[in-house]
Amino acid sequence: MTTDSTKLFELIIAASLTNNFVFTRYLGLCIFFGVSKKMETALGMGITFTAVMMISAALSWVVYNLVMLPLDITFLKIIVFIGIIAAFVQASDTIMRKMSPGLYYKLGIYLALISTNCIILAVPLINADEQYSFLESLAFGFGSGIGFALALIIMASIREKIEVADVPAPFKGMPMAFIVTSMIALAFMGLSGLITI
Repeated sequence: MTTDSTKLFELIIAASLTNNFVFTRYLGLCIFFGVSKKMETALGMGITFTAVMMISAALSWVVYNLVMLPLDITFLKIIVFIGIIAAFVQASDTIMRKMSPGLYYKLGIYLALISTNCIILAVPLINADEQYSFLESLAFGFGSGIGFALALIIMASIREKIEVADVPAPFKGMPMAFIVTSMIALAFMGLSGLITI
């Protein structure tokens, strides 16, 4: 592997595993807990989230580097990035409604919440602050999306098993979800520091 491809690979692995936004940075928990009840919705949201993350990272990089930096208006990056993300999420909302209405209705309000999700906004902000190249921004967005999808899939597989388990009444539902999430987060914290971004 060349140095550039090694750096891209490290960015993907670091964003998805060692610096997972859900389990090590504790971001995006509202969608994480809301969508991880069933595997079907977790997979759908994971794919949608990864696509939105990569495309919004690419669009934000283009706007930031080709428009905002030359005009010296980088202080507006949060507002501009939110606008870019909201526009793309609205487009993906419309596409999903037409192509997969069943999944669209299962995701419900959580699909609209992607536009205000802190992970989606964190990726372009980190890309801008770290001055990543276009390919590095795409790799970081892809890794972050894969990490979020991985978190959803792990949690959905566990929660589906817990649904049929004999759980004491006080722990049913969200209390057990919080306990399971904290144990998974401890496992992911063991990976932290191996590869940094």
